[in-house]
Amino acid sequence: MAIARLNQLSYWYPGADQPALRDVSLLIEAGLTVVAGPSGGGKSTLLRVLNGLVPHFHGGRIAGAAEVDGHDIITTATRNLARTVGFVFQDPELQTVYDAVDREVAFGLENIALPPREMAGRVDEALHAAGVAHLAGRSVRTLSGGERQRIALASALAMRPRLVVLDEPTSQLDPEGAAMVLDAVKGIVEQGRAAVIAEHRLGRLILLADAMVTVENGSVTTGRPSPPMPSGLTSITYARSPRGPVAWSLAGASAGFGGRVVLDSVYAAGHRGEVVALWGPNGGGKTTLLRLIAGALPPMAGKVERRPGRIAYLPQNPTALLHRPTLRSEVSLTLERAGDPEPPEAILKELGLLAVAGRYPRDLSCGERQRAALATVLPGRPDLVLLDEPTRGMDAVARSALVGLVSRLRDSGSAIVLATHDPDLRAALADRVLRVSDGRVTEAEHRLVPS
Repeated sequence: MAIARLNQLSYWYPGADQPALRDVSLLIEAGLTVVAGPSGGGKSTLLRVLNGLVPHFHGGRIAGAAEVDGHDIITTATRNLARTVGFVFQDPELQTVYDAVDREVAFGLENIALPPREMAGRVDEALHAAGVAHLAGRSVRTLSGGERQRIALASALAMRPRLVVLDEPTSQLDPEGAAMVLDAVKGIVEQGRAAVIAEHRLGRLILLADAMVTVENGSVTTGRPSPPMPSGLTSITYARSPRGPVAWSLAGASAGFGGRVVLDSVYAAGHRGEVVALWGPNGGGKTTLLRLIAGALPPMAGKVERRPGRIAYLPQNPTALLHRPTLRSEVSLTLERAGDPEPPEAILKELGLLAVAGRYPRDLSCGERQRAALATVLPGRPDLVLLDEPTRGMDAVARSALVGLVSRLRDSGSAIVLATHDPDLRAALADRVLRVSDGRVTEAEHRLVPS
């Protein structure tokens, strides 16, 4: 019996002329359903129908019918659907309510008034299932983006829902963390429940799938799971100059927060015209290292030096950068401050965003918001470029566009540091690779970086 059923469903966001979903008829059964398709095609909208955020939270117009576990999506409140559907968002930063990990995982259980004597056991069970039992007692503010993503998964699992929906759950995870998420999904399926996952990097996921759904331009097609095509990311070289002088350096630098040392006595440096890739486990210190280089985090000890010039910094949560009414105005502001006469349409076209230039950036899909944030920070020839998980939520076309843009910046003399779990991006761009783990930073042999 199907856990979810959509019948000729169409949906329009508020003020939209074209539907985000058009005439969708779909059955979701027990097992794993994988949702694929290009950025902005409607994957996240489809997933949000399953827990009632579309239309109850987002508003807009809806036609047709949808039900989950016998509940009519249109007439059932989201607070009631939350007992049946567990949801893990693309942006775990936006899903957190409490600062304490244990309290965060217990939040849903508190809302259904689960007796306290049962709650502790359910929280512990969920933390173990998501592979984050070691984070119990930690402050959420001290966690990496990947760790927050697994805490969000634990919060969903604690409710023991019949359907678990995950939107890009491995986009910020190291290989070990991604494997733990997939193991948790396997556990859900083995218990006879259903899971729906939207992903761009299908890899091992497709081997576990029972059904495949593709969403493009709001239309949905179904088919049998098949092995993914290679990413196609290749290195791009423009009129490249020799590597330039040192652009940033750390000498015995230590950093952390709340009295906790995250990086200890780091010696590292990067040059103009060079791409340095950071890799290593979630929570190892990659984001802290980027913030230290940027000057956003003062060192506890040691010295951090940067050549004068403009710094372009993309954080893990790109939404934090987007505040203006349209994407075009976001890019125009950066160009004005940089004194660059280039029209905003140039970088918007390069990143495939011209069609949404007049849209409010926070209303875009996750992959589009990621590209929007890149379009906001990268124009104007920055001297130092710092990118934290830049391919998060991106399809293959968008990732290829990013490779071209970063290559052009590198070859025009920008110093670039990017933290990524994307092995294809490392292979396409990195001149050097630094491993960041357990508070240490070491030079890695590029060819031996595992995927």
